[in-house]
Amino acid sequence: MSTATTAPEVQKITVRKVGGRLGAVISGVRLGGDLPAETVAEIRAALLAHKVVFFRGQDHLDEEAHEAFGRLLGTPVAHPTVPSADGRYSLPIDSDFGGRANQWHTDVTFVPAYPAFSILRAVVVPPYGGNTLWANTATAYESLPEPLRVLADSLRAVHSNDYDYAALRPGALPEQIARFREIFSSTKFLTEHPVVRVHPETGERTLLLGNFVQRISGLTGADSRDLFSLFQRHVERPENTVRWQWQVGDVAIWDNRATQHYGVDDSDEHDRKLRRVTIDGDVPVGVDGHSSTLLAPESVPDPAFGIPSGASTADAAAPPATGAAGE
Repeated sequence: MSTATTAPEVQKITVRKVGGRLGAVISGVRLGGDLPAETVAEIRAALLAHKVVFFRGQDHLDEEAHEAFGRLLGTPVAHPTVPSADGRYSLPIDSDFGGRANQWHTDVTFVPAYPAFSILRAVVVPPYGGNTLWANTATAYESLPEPLRVLADSLRAVHSNDYDYAALRPGALPEQIARFREIFSSTKFLTEHPVVRVHPETGERTLLLGNFVQRISGLTGADSRDLFSLFQRHVERPENTVRWQWQVGDVAIWDNRATQHYGVDDSDEHDRKLRRVTIDGDVPVGVDGHSSTLLAPESVPDPAFGIPSGASTADAAAPPATGAAGE
């Protein structure tokens, strides 16, 4: 009797755009850790092209299968401060904490090598509301008038996880505020990034901003806030976004190096539970060739499980600083 195993069957997938500037639904795929390389390559190509891709009907996934699929895209990495739901890499995005943030952000930009990809799976969805929006930070840069592109290319910004959570969520309960301070900002990070980074796979230039920005380097408070708002408004323009209405079993994957996202808090007190696995990223490089810098602490500490952010890509060659979409 032969003991040879057969290779996984290549699945015929379809990709349908759902937004003019980003977003596509991928059909014909049962996600998991056993996908053939050809199918993974197609998913990755669609992800780089459309920035965020959506899958319906992935109810079979649990934490283990979710992580196994993530490994096909790279090395999973735990959140630097927030405990996972499974002791490994599955981060809880729940309505009682973290899931009602109402803020545009790119995941974990308060560390130098923030995640390359985020994979979000819907476990419990409310009867209404609770949608997520994404914005394309590459087309946001491309659509800037040339004088603003030149200015953005020259700027750097300090990102931090130490911000005023109570001001962001005026209705938050005292215990939620205390939990935020105790867990999310238990280690206070400060990282200086270029405002424009060069994407390591596509060569596009993307705006690196979002809610974790504390200040524009070298500017006073008012000037920093005004300049941040000027560029952030271009990211948030409606034509630059796509909105997803969750169903149980949905999976969304986004290129965290070329997007921001926003979890809308409009489902009242209904439960909303999602699980996120992030894939390790590299240290951004600006158009001038200068990399991001960790300002505090002295190094990124080991998370509760696995490697610290950026450890899997630390020896990778730096991306070229000359590439830019449209040039």
